[in-house]
Amino acid sequence: TAPAVPPASEPPPASPPPTAPAAPTPQTAPAAPTPHTAPTDPWHRYDPWSATPLQSVSDGPLQQTGAAVVTERQRRKRARRALVGGALGLALVSGLVGGLVGAHLERNGGLDGVQLPQASAEPTGRAADSVAGIAARALPSVVTLHVSGSETSGTGTGFVLDTLGHILTNNHVVEPAGSDGRITVVFNGGQTAEAEVVGGDSGYDLAVVKVTGVEGLKPLYLGNSDNVRVGDPVVAIGAPFDLEGTVTSGIISAKERPITAGGESGDGSDVSYVDALQTDAPINPGNSGGPLLDAQGHVIGINSAIRSAADGTDSESGQAGSIGLGFAIPVNQGKRVAEELINTGRATHPVIGVTLDMDYTGDGARVGGQGADGGSPVTPGGPGDRAGILAGDVITEIDGQPVHSGEELIVKTRAHRPGDRLELTVERGGKERTLSLVLGSSD
Repeated sequence: TAPAVPPASEPPPASPPPTAPAAPTPQTAPAAPTPHTAPTDPWHRYDPWSATPLQSVSDGPLQQTGAAVVTERQRRKRARRALVGGALGLALVSGLVGGLVGAHLERNGGLDGVQLPQASAEPTGRAADSVAGIAARALPSVVTLHVSGSETSGTGTGFVLDTLGHILTNNHVVEPAGSDGRITVVFNGGQTAEAEVVGGDSGYDLAVVKVTGVEGLKPLYLGNSDNVRVGDPVVAIGAPFDLEGTVTSGIISAKERPITAGGESGDGSDVSYVDALQTDAPINPGNSGGPLLDAQGHVIGINSAIRSAADGTDSESGQAGSIGLGFAIPVNQGKRVAEELINTGRATHPVIGVTLDMDYTGDGARVGGQGADGGSPVTPGGPGDRAGILAGDVITEIDGQPVHSGEELIVKTRAHRPGDRLELTVERGGKERTLSLVLGSSD
């Protein structure tokens, strides 16, 4: 084959010197020529002065070892940089995703949404002397009264006295009905019934109404208000501001608190005189006539009046709210009056048989002014006359309890029954004396 053509810039190789002909040798078959393939790239590089014979093109392509090393290093560097960059990117993405997931978990409490902790189910019953236990037993016996008349209307509370349908409430609750008004009784279960007034008394601020055709009536058990002590726990039930079945609790904060409520004090014809139980159980307009219960669930009082910061003590005629001073008629007095109203339609008032000077500003209750017949302030032949009371006497104590005003003397007298005997301390001419008196009746 033709020898490889050297580059044009290089001189051709020198021709070898001639040699003597070799001695003839025995004829042998000529060797088969070695096939040779022309190089595919006639411009490949080679070193003509290299001690290594020229590599045949057929031996394989030339290897540029130096260039291959550089390329491999660069490839490895690029691979390392790509690996580091990928790791940093992965860390950044992981941190971002982790932050978002963490924020979601913190906000929602987990992957499954927020589930707030809650106490497990408990028995529905409550201790009999707990507020809940007392309320559960009493609520079916407490009613709300909606009263409407020709000029006014109102809402109050009452409670069942017996299975005959008698309900006790305050007189000022039913008074707006007059003689031709309407009284609707709403029971705790939602049942309603029309009621009529059996009897009422403004002096005691008590009234009895009756419903008919109502089955399953549950009377409340009456307690004994003489057993009450200051600090005893109590529960009040009513419909303050027409919110039926409202239960509040507190304690007895005072006993024998003389209060007057309603009307205009003076002649005493429309004023309520109450020797009241005082409680801090919240009582508001609409609670009137509702029961005040002791720890056994027995009625010890009939909620009747509140002390208002704006209006003073009244029979809840205003709309002022509770300031923690509520007053209840003792149930012993309420029981007697209710029995009289049911049996006779009217209530009797115990009386001393004297006329009091309501303008007297000194300490005690002064006997003075004109009597009912325009004569002596001491009714002739009455209880006071028989006890020896004279005009001008100042009554300072009743059964050893101080009396500071005429209203207070009436309150303490009304707390008794006709026929009860009282011990009165009177001042006469600067000297004290004790008189024994048997109460008469307003009849």
